[in-house]
Amino acid sequence: MLEMYSTDLQTNITQKTEKYQKGNWINLVAPTEEEIQEVCKNLNIQEDFIRYALDSEEKARIDIEEDDNTILFIVDIPIREKEGDSLIYSTMPIGIIFVRDDYLLTVSLRKNDIIQSLNKNNLKNVITYKKSRFLLQILYANASLYLTWLKKINKETEIAESVLKNSMKNKELLQLLSLEKSLVYFTTSLKSNELVMEKTMRGKIIKLYEEDEDILEDAIIENKQAIEMAKIYSDILNGTMDAYASIISNNLNGVMKFLTSITIILAIPTMVASYWGMNVAVPLQDNPWGFAIILLFSVLIGIIATIWLNKKNMLK
Repeated sequence: MLEMYSTDLQTNITQKTEKYQKGNWINLVAPTEEEIQEVCKNLNIQEDFIRYALDSEEKARIDIEEDDNTILFIVDIPIREKEGDSLIYSTMPIGIIFVRDDYLLTVSLRKNDIIQSLNKNNLKNVITYKKSRFLLQILYANASLYLTWLKKINKETEIAESVLKNSMKNKELLQLLSLEKSLVYFTTSLKSNELVMEKTMRGKIIKLYEEDEDILEDAIIENKQAIEMAKIYSDILNGTMDAYASIISNNLNGVMKFLTSITIILAIPTMVASYWGMNVAVPLQDNPWGFAIILLFSVLIGIIATIWLNKKNMLK
């Protein structure tokens, strides 16, 4: 998908446009080969920067191409993906490309909440020719989205824990494992984003005005808070998973102990019956009450064994 937006210099109203002109914001979402070639031809840039941002394994970084005065910012953004009947949290890269002083280009693999948040309220907060401000808005919105979804992850963890307290189900355990993996993705991406923001702050890569620096500082603070939250939630979840692993192991040991005790109890009448079932002379073989006496004896021994095992907590 290829969309272009332009802000009128007089009214500061941002609208969609079909013309390539200085100050445009060009948004590429899962672009086709034709769209990539069209943009590169009209902007006179190499395809590499666009393809970097379309690599799902690309890490957050800043790349500068001196030849055509192009700057690439790649940041990791949080996403939610459908997996079976549940949603899983992950991250993906998004590219923000400064093409000289002429164009601003955003590239992403799929629709995402960051770009969609900029399109809310009819683009009132978007001024396409203020490229630095646009980048910082993305960084701040991204850090805020991480915080929002970290709170959702924590809430889902609490729900899964409450279910597990009553019943050990594989579904909830697998959900906790998925959330733990999501927190690892988030922590790694947040740390990479922090390096990008700090480099932007101190590296003089782009021109920052005083108000821009305030936005960037707020974004860095939000990002640091998200890192701390992700670390805390990850530590809690790791502890919870270890605790439930121990509980499951103890429950399994308890079941095995109970089954072993039942096997011992049932083995007693079987053993007695085996002795009296041998094809040799045995006591009480001519006694008319022999069967009843042997049965009573087996039951008595079984009761004694049950009482003894119960005292040893083998039946609990």
